[in-house]
Amino acid sequence: MTRILFAILVLAAMPVAQSADQIIIKFSHVVANDTPKGKAAEKFKQLAEKYTGGRVKVELYPNSQLYKDREEMEALQRGAVQMLAPSVSKFGPLGVREFELFDIPYLIPDAETVDRVTDGDIGRNLFAKLEPKGLKGLAYWDNGFKQFSANRPLRKPEDFRGLKMRIQSSKVLEATMRALGALPQVMAFSEVYSALQQKVVDGTENPLSNLYTQKMHEVQSNLTISDHGCLVYAVITNRKFWEGLPANIRAQLEKAMVEATRYERDIAKKENDDALAAVKASGKTEVYVLSEAERKVWKEALLPVQAKFEGAVGKDNLDAIHRIAAQVESRKTKKK
Repeated sequence: MTRILFAILVLAAMPVAQSADQIIIKFSHVVANDTPKGKAAEKFKQLAEKYTGGRVKVELYPNSQLYKDREEMEALQRGAVQMLAPSVSKFGPLGVREFELFDIPYLIPDAETVDRVTDGDIGRNLFAKLEPKGLKGLAYWDNGFKQFSANRPLRKPEDFRGLKMRIQSSKVLEATMRALGALPQVMAFSEVYSALQQKVVDGTENPLSNLYTQKMHEVQSNLTISDHGCLVYAVITNRKFWEGLPANIRAQLEKAMVEATRYERDIAKKENDDALAAVKASGKTEVYVLSEAERKVWKEALLPVQAKFEGAVGKDNLDAIHRIAAQVESRKTKKK
C-alpha cells in the first residue's frame, strides 16, 4: 500500500516538474487574430514551440485582452508579459522620439523602402535606443499604409477642418492632424470602434486590415485611400528576460522570429488588398482613391510637419530615408 501511494505521488508530481522547466512567453497585442500582426504572432508561436521542442510555450493574448495601448509597455518593463508588437509610435512617449519618423506623412513611399529602412542601420540604431529602457527589439513587422476614414468625404485637406480624429500618442500624428485643420484625439485602439459608433470621434487612420477586422467600416461612411503613412510594428521583449534565456533557446527563438517576420511581410499586402475588397463589397462605406494631383496637394499641405520634427527624429535619418527611397524608385524605373 505504501509503495502504491509512493508511486501515485511520484506520478502526480511529474507534470509539475515538466511545467516548471517550461519557459512561458506571454505575447500580448491589441489587434485581431486575423490581421497580419495576429497571424504572424500565431506563426511565431508555432515555430517557437516547434524549434525548441516544446521547451518554450507561447501564450497569445490578442485584441487587448490583457492590456490596452498605454498599459502594455509598462507591463513588459515590469515582466508581467514577455513580448509585445506595438506600433513604433508608442516609443515616443517612452522617450525615444526618433521612432516617430515613421509617422511623418508621405516620407516613406512604399513597402520596399520601409523594409530597407527597418532592416538597415536606421532600424538597428533605433532598437539600440530601447535597451536602456529595459527593452530588446527583435524584429520589425510592416502592416502597409494607412488610410483616412470619417463620416464625411475627405478629398481635400480642408475637408478635415473641425473633425475629431483619433490618433496614437505621437507628437507627429498630432501635428499632422492639426496641419489638416482636424482636432487630434489620443485614444487606445481597443476603444476606437465604440468611440466612432457613439460619435465621440469623427474619424481615424488605419491600414485596411485593421479597419476591416475591427469593423470600423460599419461606423464610418467614407474611406479615402490616401497612403499617407506607413504602420510599422516592433516586436519587442523584456531585455532582462531575453538575456536570461539559455543561449540555445534564444537562437531557436531568433530563428522562429526571422521566419515569422518573412511570413508577416509576405501576407501584409494581400491582407490589406483583401480587406479593401471586403469593405467595398459591404456597401457600408464609400471608398475614394486620391488621384495623383490630389495626392500632391495633400503632400504639400503636410510638408511642414517634416520640417517641424527634423530635430526630433534626426536630420541624418530623414536624409538617409530620402536616399533609400530614391534608390528604390530608380531600380523600379530601370525594371520597366
